[in-house]
Amino acid sequence: MWAVEVEDLHKIYPGGVKALNGVSFKVSKGEVYSLLGPNGAGKTTTMKIIATLLKPTSGRAMVMGIDVTSNPDSVRKIIGYVPQDLSADDELTGIENVVLQARLYGIPKDKAVKRARELLEMVGLGEAANRLVKSYSGGMRRRLELAMGLVNEPELLILDEPTLGLDVQSKLSLWEHIERLKKEKKVTILMTTHYMDEADKLSDRIAIIDRGKIVAEGSPQELKAKVGGDVIMIKISSDPLKVVEKLRMIDGVRGVDVIEGNIRIKVNVAETMLPEILKVLGSVDGRIESISITRPTLDQVFIEYTGRMFRDEEPGDFRRQMMIWRRKR
Repeated sequence: MWAVEVEDLHKIYPGGVKALNGVSFKVSKGEVYSLLGPNGAGKTTTMKIIATLLKPTSGRAMVMGIDVTSNPDSVRKIIGYVPQDLSADDELTGIENVVLQARLYGIPKDKAVKRARELLEMVGLGEAANRLVKSYSGGMRRRLELAMGLVNEPELLILDEPTLGLDVQSKLSLWEHIERLKKEKKVTILMTTHYMDEADKLSDRIAIIDRGKIVAEGSPQELKAKVGGDVIMIKISSDPLKVVEKLRMIDGVRGVDVIEGNIRIKVNVAETMLPEILKVLGSVDGRIESISITRPTLDQVFIEYTGRMFRDEEPGDFRRQMMIWRRKR
């Protein structure tokens, strides 16, 4: 039995805003599975459906064999959910927030207090347990949210952009807690992120989602291996399309594309190919404005499967449509 099984999920919001367009994936028990994509790709919508907070337009999602639509109460008992937006009450202390969350799960008060203290110690907030949350830093708040998501000892922990907006030190600290949960507690973790390094570091498997569709799936190593070789990115002052065919004719060049005005050249070893590539570029009008060489990365995987660079969507995309829909509500 899969920890999570998602089949052909579609979600269309009022006004025809299409968030998901046939999302399917499966998560094994005990693994960290990440949905990686830019803002507006459909990550949070997918998570909210699995967490029983949204109903899909069509398709099915199962958690530990339980249908999230037909039996949401049973699903809620076995999951922990840490939303992208902070949910802790600023006017309560850290321990009061965790105890309140535990009580909502029906845990008796004495056990709730004991559980809350254990969790706050685990996430490094033991000494700050009795401080008001409004005095917490951003990193402390995210760790508190993590503790709140674990009060019911969930079989599945859902983390929606867990390190969004954190400084480097706080991000690394939260990474350590996530890794410890997997290794020591054997918790299945389903996570969204738009940070490449985060997905690469924490995930057993990754699904790259773009514009409501999953375009690639596999372990970080598998995804990068599919790209293979080195990538040379060159920007020239003249029309890059004029030189593409000449570059493709160079022996050893595996592929040439133009991505947002940059010439992207795939080769086995960049250093050995550069002299010939520069020779060809020198035969056309215009000057070279920049050159960069990258080894296989998840950024390159995203470009390979979407034909564009990984970045947050521009105004006019799904996020803008959602803002318009919310204003109309």
